[in-house]
Amino acid sequence: MRGPTSVPGNVRVAMPAAVRRYCALLGIFLLMIMATPLPAQSPGIILCFGDSLTAGYGVPTEASYPSLLRNRLREQGRDYRVINAGISGDTTAGGLYRVNWQLRTPPTIAIVALGANDGLRGLDLQEMKQNLAEIITRLQQAGVKTILAGMRIPPNYGRDYSERFAAIYGELAQEKGVPFIPFLLEQVAGYPELNQEDGIHPNAAGYRKVLENVWPVLRPLLPQVSR
Repeated sequence: MRGPTSVPGNVRVAMPAAVRRYCALLGIFLLMIMATPLPAQSPGIILCFGDSLTAGYGVPTEASYPSLLRNRLREQGRDYRVINAGISGDTTAGGLYRVNWQLRTPPTIAIVALGANDGLRGLDLQEMKQNLAEIITRLQQAGVKTILAGMRIPPNYGRDYSERFAAIYGELAQEKGVPFIPFLLEQVAGYPELNQEDGIHPNAAGYRKVLENVWPVLRPLLPQVSR
């Protein structure tokens, strides 16, 4: 039985041509990878979390304030992914129910604009406050920078109820230490030319105003850009 064959140190073993070509191509490929700059990492995700006022009820998708926000960010060279998580008719209870689902991919920033439907339905205000507080808490625990957008309802629900409703947002913003938009529909609500026929939901021009209400509060949370 023959033992293993050894190759003397001074003898070169010829490498097959196919192997040489493979090694050469592999080397070129590795050099290309090393020379190719890595793609710029996206700054993050902005979650617009709300009801029909966020969803853009009654207007084309591109006219909603989240879409307008996405366009502005891109114009400024900010490559954020903006998620429109608005559901028409949603209440604070509904928002609390689905916030954990939204946190499966944690956003960098969240704009919480809920409560209008609670008020329009005359729901318990203490429960509404507790729901909003828990939504903010869960976002903060996930490391999400959170903005709270205030809401108001017409006085025909009773002056006491309407005033207590509006006050909840400022109280929560202070208690939770979050940036605050005093009224999402500032300079929009009550202006027929900026609203749809229902007098509740903004039209395309109204949503451009909504963006201007959001932007000054959101902007300080964004990193500086060179241009």
